[in-house]
Amino acid sequence: MIFSKRKEGFLTSALENQTSRVPSGVYLTVAVATMAAALTFKCLGRKHKHTALFVGQWAAPLLIMGLYNKIVKTEGHD
Repeated sequence: MIFSKRKEGFLTSALENQTSRVPSGVYLTVAVATMAAALTFKCLGRKHKHTALFVGQWAAPLLIMGLYNKIVKTEGHD
């Protein structure tokens, strides 16, 4: 199977150019901060249970965005 080389769209290139300016450590720091915030809400008790779950789910997407950012910085884009 032959794969054709496609160019990225304008929006994708613009987003990659902007996000590549953000240091990769920022994504890790914010992800850990959301985990700490979720733990804090969980420790505050039953009243904040849903808030803890909501905030705790932010960590995974932030880590994925940081990984994507790192790949774009090292491998480049079209």
